[in-house]
Amino acid sequence: MKIVYSGGEAEIIEKKSRFIATVKPVDSEEEALEFIAGMKKKYWNATHNCSAFVVGARQELQRCSDDGEPQGTAGRPMLDVLLGEEVHNAAVVVTRYFGGTLLGTGGLVRAYSRAVQEGLKNSCILEKRTGFLLKIRTDYNGIGKIQYLLGQRGLHITASDYAEAVTVETLVPEEEIGTLREAVTEGTCGRAEFPEQIPVCYAFLEGEPILF
Repeated sequence: MKIVYSGGEAEIIEKKSRFIATVKPVDSEEEALEFIAGMKKKYWNATHNCSAFVVGARQELQRCSDDGEPQGTAGRPMLDVLLGEEVHNAAVVVTRYFGGTLLGTGGLVRAYSRAVQEGLKNSCILEKRTGFLLKIRTDYNGIGKIQYLLGQRGLHITASDYAEAVTVETLVPEEEIGTLREAVTEGTCGRAEFPEQIPVCYAFLEGEPILF
C-alpha cells in the first residue's frame, strides 16, 4: 500500500484566494485530529482550514471537514483525492485565505482538489509491502547462483557477510518467499541454508530499504 513517509506543503492561487495544502503522515484518528488542531492554531487568521484524513490498511477510517465552506465543496473533494491516489495513513489540511472573489461550487471543488494533489507531489510517498527479511547461507560456489536468482526477481541484497561461508540478506515479498526458497535450494543443489526468515513491512527510499 502507498503511505506518506514524510509530508509536504504546496500553495496555489485561484482568483486571488490562497490555498495552502499541508500533508502529514498519521497512524491514528487522535494523531490526525491533533495535526488538524495544530494547523488551525498555526493559521488562526485564515478564512477556512478544511481537512481530510484516511487511516488503516483498507482506508477504513475516513473523515473530512468543510470548515465553513459550502457543504461538499472542500473536505469531500480533498478526501476523494487521497482515496483516488490510494494513499493510506495520511492527513491533509488546506488553508484558505479569501481573495475577494467567489469561486462558486465547481471552482471550490477544483481548487481544494488541486491543492491536495500539489501537496502530495511535494510529499514523499512510498510503496509499503509485507514480506520477509530472509538470510541465505551458502558456500562460495553457490553465491553466484543466488545473486543471479535474486537479480532475476529484482530483489536487492541488503547485507552480506563473507566468512567461511557466505551469508546474504534480502527482502522478499510475501507472495514470492516460497518460490524463491525452492529456486535457491534447487540452484545450489541443496547447499543453501535459510537461518532466518523474519516477517517485516518494508519499503525502498532511493534504493535503500526501510523497515517498519
